[in-house]
Amino acid sequence: MGNRLSKIATRTGDAGTTGLGDGSRVDKDALRVHAMGDVDELNSHIGVLLCEELPATMKHELASIQHDLFDMGGELCIPGYTMITEAQVSRLDALLEKYNADLPPLKDFILPGGSKAAAIAHVCRTVCRRAERAIVSVGKSETINDHPRQYMNRLSDLLFVLSRVLNRVDGGSDVLWEKDRTR
Repeated sequence: MGNRLSKIATRTGDAGTTGLGDGSRVDKDALRVHAMGDVDELNSHIGVLLCEELPATMKHELASIQHDLFDMGGELCIPGYTMITEAQVSRLDALLEKYNADLPPLKDFILPGGSKAAAIAHVCRTVCRRAERAIVSVGKSETINDHPRQYMNRLSDLLFVLSRVLNRVDGGSDVLWEKDRTR
């Protein structure tokens, strides 16, 4: 890997194409490349979230998710390759159950916000949803594994739940949408 990353500016993309992990070249605006970029952007936003004060266990779990997202980028980069598994999706299901267990039921919509960490988790959630949509788009034109789509669906739900948890960790609560505020 060291030799592979020793030259960053290769100029091979100057004509608007990029190389995939299987050696093929595609346009930089191809659906697969959009999906890879959205997953990479999500991973970067989770990195920003990890700069905040978070419970140690949550930090560890988010770091593990970052590794999964890097694997997902690899899977998307190599057509026909599989790196995201049912076990990774199940791990997110377990985290969802764990973090949602102590939250009060939602009776109203909530707004993104509250603490800075919760707001960043909401940004991560929205980028995750975009990445999920991009993966769905790839799946409409190419054969891809179901697990990346499922993983992103669970992860966006988890990020929503974590935003609620983080507001409570900070001593606050959900920021509720006020439907009758303009009347």
